Amino acid sequence: MQILRVHHIAIIATDYERSKAFYLDVLGCKLLVEHHRAERDSWKGDLALNGEYLIELFSFPSPPPRRSWPESTGLRHLAFAVPSVEQARAELLDKGVRCEDVRIDPYTQKRMMFFFDPDDQPLEIYEV
Repeated sequence: MQILRVHHIAIIATDYERSKAFYLDVLGCKLLVEHHRAERDSWKGDLALNGEYLIELFSFPSPPPRRSWPESTGLRHLAFAVPSVEQARAELLDKGVRCEDVRIDPYTQKRMMFFFDPDDQPLEIYEV
């Protein structure tokens, strides 16, 4: 098998419109296409990030909450590279996004910080 790259990241939202607004208006993704899947009572939107990454945003009726704390098996978080963690954090806070304090990665000595989408999905900004 030859893996070329990561194709997409899928995220399930409890409120499709609220999460779509977060990923578009707060994080700056672009909506490529969206479909209502009536047979599943579900929305699927393809969101582009910088023309390189694809986030599939889904909604389903009454999805179970994501177990984050304590740490659980599976995908932990999605991290975004930024030039300045402090600047990104200030912009997120101005938009009402819940953010943790800035930390230093103990292995790389780079600044990083976690923040949360409308469903408390942990997201990270990492200074490069």
